[in-house]
Amino acid sequence: MYAGCVCQKIVMLHRTGSCESLLYPSIITGCYYGFLDLGHVGKLMHYITRFLVGFIIGFIRVWQISLVTLSMLPLIALAGGIYAYLATGLIMNVRKSYVEASQIAQEVIGNIRTVQSFTGEERAVRSYKEALRNTYKHGRKAGLTKGLGMGTLQSLLFLSWAVLVWYTSIVVHKNIANGGDSFTTMLNVLIAGVSLGMAAPDISAFFRAMAAAYPIFEMIEKNTVSKSSSKTGQKLGKLEGHIEFRDVCFCYPSRPDVIIFNKFRLDIPSGKIVALVGGSGSGKSTVISLIERFYEPLSGKILLDGNDIRDLDLKWLRQQIGLVNQEPALFATSIRENILYGKTDATLDELTSAAKLSEAMSFINNLPDGLETQVGERGIQLSGGQKQRIAISRAIIKNPSILLLDEATSALDAESEKSVQEALNHAMVGRTTVIVAHRLSTIRNADVTVVLQEGKIVEIGSHEKLISNPNSAYASLVHLQEEASVQCHSSVSPSVGWPLRQYSGGLSYTRTSFSSSFRSEKDLRSHAGVDTMEPIRPKPVSLKRLYSMLAPDWIYGVVGTISAFVAGALLPLFALGMAQSLVAYYMDWHTTCQEIRKISILFCCGAVISIFAYAIMHLCFGIMGERLAFRVRETMFSAILRNEIGWFDDLNNTSPMLTGRLQSDAILLQTIVVDRTTILLHNVGLVVTSFIIAFILNWRITLVVIATYPLLISGHISEKLFMQGFGGNLSKAYLKANMLAGEAVSNIRTVAAFSAEEKILHLYAHELVEPSNRSFLRGQIAGIFYGVCQFFIFSSYALALWYGSVLMGKEISGFKSIMKSFFVLITTAIAMGESLAMAPDILKGNQIAASVFELLDRKTKVIGDAGEELKNVEGTIELRGVQFSYPSRPDSLIFKDFDLRVCSGKSMALVGQSGSGKSSVLALILRFYDPTAGKVMIDGIDIKKLKLKFLRKHIGLVQQEPPLFATSIYENILYGKEGALEGEVIEAAKLANAHSFISALPEGYSTKVGEQGVQLSGGQKQRVAIARAVLKNPEILLLDEATSALDVESERVVKQALDRLMTNRTTVIVAHRLSTIKNADEISVLQDGKIIQQGTHSNLINTMEGAYFKLVRLQQRE
Repeated sequence: MYAGCVCQKIVMLHRTGSCESLLYPSIITGCYYGFLDLGHVGKLMHYITRFLVGFIIGFIRVWQISLVTLSMLPLIALAGGIYAYLATGLIMNVRKSYVEASQIAQEVIGNIRTVQSFTGEERAVRSYKEALRNTYKHGRKAGLTKGLGMGTLQSLLFLSWAVLVWYTSIVVHKNIANGGDSFTTMLNVLIAGVSLGMAAPDISAFFRAMAAAYPIFEMIEKNTVSKSSSKTGQKLGKLEGHIEFRDVCFCYPSRPDVIIFNKFRLDIPSGKIVALVGGSGSGKSTVISLIERFYEPLSGKILLDGNDIRDLDLKWLRQQIGLVNQEPALFATSIRENILYGKTDATLDELTSAAKLSEAMSFINNLPDGLETQVGERGIQLSGGQKQRIAISRAIIKNPSILLLDEATSALDAESEKSVQEALNHAMVGRTTVIVAHRLSTIRNADVTVVLQEGKIVEIGSHEKLISNPNSAYASLVHLQEEASVQCHSSVSPSVGWPLRQYSGGLSYTRTSFSSSFRSEKDLRSHAGVDTMEPIRPKPVSLKRLYSMLAPDWIYGVVGTISAFVAGALLPLFALGMAQSLVAYYMDWHTTCQEIRKISILFCCGAVISIFAYAIMHLCFGIMGERLAFRVRETMFSAILRNEIGWFDDLNNTSPMLTGRLQSDAILLQTIVVDRTTILLHNVGLVVTSFIIAFILNWRITLVVIATYPLLISGHISEKLFMQGFGGNLSKAYLKANMLAGEAVSNIRTVAAFSAEEKILHLYAHELVEPSNRSFLRGQIAGIFYGVCQFFIFSSYALALWYGSVLMGKEISGFKSIMKSFFVLITTAIAMGESLAMAPDILKGNQIAASVFELLDRKTKVIGDAGEELKNVEGTIELRGVQFSYPSRPDSLIFKDFDLRVCSGKSMALVGQSGSGKSSVLALILRFYDPTAGKVMIDGIDIKKLKLKFLRKHIGLVQQEPPLFATSIYENILYGKEGALEGEVIEAAKLANAHSFISALPEGYSTKVGEQGVQLSGGQKQRVAIARAVLKNPEILLLDEATSALDVESERVVKQALDRLMTNRTTVIVAHRLSTIKNADEISVLQDGKIIQQGTHSNLINTMEGAYFKLVRLQQRE
């Protein structure tokens, strides 16, 4: 239910800049671990029932005594209510304060290639630590509040018992009731009071569960979802596809002061192709978002066949629309399942037909697992072109009435693009189609071309009409592109050539441009189900190492332990006082008064001591627990960032999974190692004090009771063994469901566009079935064992009473010593049962600690701590005899005896088809991976001999899909050079042609870019990424489609800036557009991991039979 509400609400929140979409997976994880505390509800109900029954019996026997005791309950309830209010609020603050840290972790891990290439690991750890400090502060307050709250409750119980002892003496003295009835009543009220005290820790657990549940029920009950979620809208019998924007006013919820459209009008005729062109941020993609109803206009209407789309059934509307985005969103499942998101019930023939039309079948057939190949998180296992083709297949199989293409072929190489464009041309026949494009070649044949500028239509008409006016904006854009194309191809033909778009998709079969290859069949099978998520059980961790994590805070541990022993010792002393009062009731009135006065004073002292003991105990262990969680998260996060890129290619190491572990492992260790230890030490103090007192009073009956403990212990040992052997680590099983939820939230636009909410919910529910069933069975069996243990406890009571009667009958012991011993041993049995009940939790803590230490102890395969630093980096790059395959697919060679040399200060352009190995070269230069043989050298030195951070500090990287962090534009640019001056940042932005659009924003450089830079257009994001690289001022520059997302005018200016930046720098360029690399000093044409041609543009273009010449000719024909 919660996930469903998230799917309905999150689209509107996705662009708010607050990264709220990252909050939901974190909430889901927090809720699961909060709900683990609901296991205490059974114990809580057990103690409350015992409390109620005790008072009922008391009222039946001597109502006066029960009534006096009951009069104390309002005060206890008031104190408990205040404690509950404060504790719940603080626990919620702890959870909320961790959200910021969780966001940082997920962003950093999700963009690990950018982080490592900019040597940002230490900065990331510092940011994470700073965010964790707030969590620590709130947690410390929560510990103190818990201690004061529980201490106050125990104090009030002691005071109520003092009143009870005093009033019972009066009842007996005035013959209101006899000693036996008074004793029975007092004993039941005593048990009721003890039970209430024992319930205090479980009440705290219940409050934690309440705090965890609050955001869930708030989301479910909060009526914030717009009427777009309504399923009662109209469904049109026949859809023509006529779309009309009528006086639409719109601004994004995150920037209400920035108007995107004001009285915007646009008519898209039925069955026609309408192309939208214009600069970055002109509003092109906003038109598509509004048609899909990702947002609602502030005023005006969007009409479909004359009907306001707000009056149409939302799911039906989106089923009629096919969408292909510029940055295709894929899910971490198979290629088959990704395509089937377009049409769930599609046949295999329909699926293969769609894949063939999109030119995807050619590369799918070459994969070992074909359609069953896992694409990885965010489709990271595929190249950009491969991802785009699958996204197109997903749209084609839907057979929609309306097509929305947002740079749909931007990531394809020339040959594939030509075929796919033809397929799309066929698909567009008879369908209303809206095309958003930077490259005018894509939309030349559109029926209508609309030129947008700052949210307004400045020109509209056909290509021929607009181009006929030499002064038009459209003609200017065409002229700019013609200039680049003519310069590029003038040596081949005088005809005007259109720029070749993104010629290659990146790497061999995989997005080896900073990703990994496909897994082997064995790897893929290992992720087929929940059970296989634990292929290797971590090595057990000794208790010494487990508790060594608490060593830095030993002083808190010592003080807390002493306080726990003192707090534990109070209960048997109280039991002794109660037993002494029972004996005093059978004395003369004067002696009774003296004894009762002593006992009352003892109880009042206990009340004062309990406040301080519990407060100090929970404060100390609360600080220890928060510091442990802080330390575990910090060290785990640092350890995660130390790992090589290949490690992140494993599906078990995706950003949602690792972020979930950072949250869950720390919480569970804190709960088990610290919280459970607190209770255990409290009970140790109780048991030791009880035995000492009991042995002094009556050693015979004490030994008999101790003789029953093996039965008690055996029951709990059986429970422990059962918990160890059955069910495995359920937290890991739930992590897969959490990963699915996180992925759905990250790709919520795709989920919404393909009406896949129900499918996602079905998959999510399916992932929960098995762990839920296992949890249920574990709970049932644990309950049976708990019942058996309770049977042993009450049997020991019966045995003690029977043996006491035997001792009295034989006059070996007196009534006084037997009753005192019995009362003290009752508290011991209760504490022993509770302590043994924690055995499974302690075992669970060992398992989690083993998992944590396994991560901390892992040695990275790309070792970079040691090595030398060059005094002067010239920048000569050489790959000599390189043999390479990706760690996850060692049987598939990318390079074999590969050689490449880039001279210092020169530029080398790499071109070739998808899978030729271009981006693999960049990955090897950055040492994301090490070659299996051969060397990668900088200035003649093997980069393995250089310090890794030193190497990467001298390399600048701009990727095809620029990852930005959810912070300000200024901080994103500053990521290139820590400590840079404001003037340097602004100058870098100017060089990247970013300063103008940044200055136009209301908050300028302080503008938040949102999650994954979603607040900015594709071109704006790319320019910020280029500015980041410019600021770094590296000796070596790696450009992986650095200008692919820019419009024509911006590309021209940015290219000029890059040309200046490349001067006297060693530059390696991976490009699809040949115009981008025509001025490179040397061009290498790659095919199947080999260089088949090399030379300058002018030399290669004159080789008529060469691969380079054929690429240029193919572009010309387009």
